[in-house]
Amino acid sequence: MRIRKQLTGIPAAPGLAKGSIITVSNQNITIPDYPIEDTESEIFRLATARTAAKEDISSFKEKVKSETDSNEAEIFEAHMMFLDDDSLISLAEQEINTGKNAEAGWMKAVDFFAKQLESIPDPMFASRAMDVRDVGQRVVRHMMGLKQEVTKLTKPVIITGRDLTPSDTVSLDKRMVLAFVTAEGGPTSHTAILAKAFGLPAVVGLGEELLKVEEDAYFLVDGNSGVVVVNPEADEITAFTERQRSANEALHAALAVAFEPALTKDGVAVEIVANIGGNDDAIFAHEHGAEGVGLFRTEFLYLDRNSMPTEEEQVSAYTQIFSNFKGQPIVVRTLDIGGDKEIPYLNFPKELNPFLGWRGVRMLDGRDDIFKTQIRSLLRAGVGVDLRIMVPMIAVDAEVHAVRAILNQEREKLIAEGLPYAEKVQFGIMVEVPSAAIMADRLAESVDFFSIGTNDLTQYTLAVDRTNSQVAHLASAFNPAVLFLIDRTIQCAHEKGKWVGLCGEFAGEPLAVPILLGLGLDEFSMSPARIPVIKQIIRKLDGETCKAIAQKALQALTPEEVKEIVRKSYLELGISI
Repeated sequence: MRIRKQLTGIPAAPGLAKGSIITVSNQNITIPDYPIEDTESEIFRLATARTAAKEDISSFKEKVKSETDSNEAEIFEAHMMFLDDDSLISLAEQEINTGKNAEAGWMKAVDFFAKQLESIPDPMFASRAMDVRDVGQRVVRHMMGLKQEVTKLTKPVIITGRDLTPSDTVSLDKRMVLAFVTAEGGPTSHTAILAKAFGLPAVVGLGEELLKVEEDAYFLVDGNSGVVVVNPEADEITAFTERQRSANEALHAALAVAFEPALTKDGVAVEIVANIGGNDDAIFAHEHGAEGVGLFRTEFLYLDRNSMPTEEEQVSAYTQIFSNFKGQPIVVRTLDIGGDKEIPYLNFPKELNPFLGWRGVRMLDGRDDIFKTQIRSLLRAGVGVDLRIMVPMIAVDAEVHAVRAILNQEREKLIAEGLPYAEKVQFGIMVEVPSAAIMADRLAESVDFFSIGTNDLTQYTLAVDRTNSQVAHLASAFNPAVLFLIDRTIQCAHEKGKWVGLCGEFAGEPLAVPILLGLGLDEFSMSPARIPVIKQIIRKLDGETCKAIAQKALQALTPEEVKEIVRKSYLELGISI
């Protein structure tokens, strides 16, 4: 007898799917490790294998291009970059020159770089570690003469497993894939991005319980909420099927008007912008109706290298990305990495609890050169741009004034040098540390805007590591305590005549829309793929209704109660999600 159970994980790609499952097992390779004498021959073997791996990845890229119109094929460029990375190759060759065989030397270098990425606070960059390991294993397979096993699908199924590499994902026959469901993984991995590109739902971080499910199980997968029902009852399947039909109709309607403004029923325009982490994201955002950028993560410029990016490198990268949003606002977050990683050129000290340690704005104490170079680069690249610079991890007012002083100093230097610079720049801060929300009335006097980072604000408010699958279900921005801090931030800012954006995943959550509108949020910034749907929901709401929903939500006791308040309101309004 099949046993019904409900699992809750992390939503990674939106959508609904139902069907039987097939489990994909990770194909771990035992890496040979033995002494060698002919180092040149081993280095040549590594180079040959890297070339073969490039050919594989190039074919993957073309396969994705042929199967989707979006830009996700470009993520394999990152895999190509790993294979050509001078630092990675140099480290591997150093290991070989000490007498290690090519496989062992290469994988030691790969492991070092993967651990760098795993230690980054932002899960979008930490999740790239899987991609480094995926590429590393591919090179080793070529050196060992092993073929990559491909799962053959004979009927439409839901793919499950501990985790899926991008290679696993792209090699599957998408006509036979209904959804991706994994025990581990994060919502911003390349695999999740590819799932979105193919329009396939994905839920990750479901934990070990998923791996105990029998192979003949039947799943209902909700990629919007992260809920997976194992072996549902007949009436549940019927209701879920109706939800699928309604959701498909709503999605097609939203995409048709993605470039139109998000106007509420009572005529209020709501700014809908995108979270991006590089040029590919920028293009994708522009194509999905983004009205600008609410969070530009700049960390990608600092990774996988042996030295700080120069001023000219930064100016060039920023200029390229800014060009996608001419005449539109662009909010850039200054570097948000800290002492939890092993970036050789930054020499971060080891910390017992790096997520609460020397990161973000706190790096001013000892590495203000990083901020000075970045702010100077942004000012130069921001000529003719609606540039808005914001600083992460602000906890006290003194930190705001310290960064403002650097901004003024670098502006004066550019004037003295006769170099063009962005003359009108808004300066803001991330509200992600609870003390910043509590002290928002004071901080609002020193900034032009706030941007609420609900991912970290939730994590710190509830003392929950949102990347830990065992406790991730507790890290809900729907928690009334988090909503209280959001409300306080918005009210304090508005009292001082300042605007507020929200750039956490909460902004792209359909159930959060009326709450945030009712609290008076000025700007919603989200994953580009969510923009059409969120715009469409806003068009079906009005201010008074949203205020009433928001006040009810603030009085609730649990995240589940808050969600139920919105669901009931949507039902009354005839809004399906």
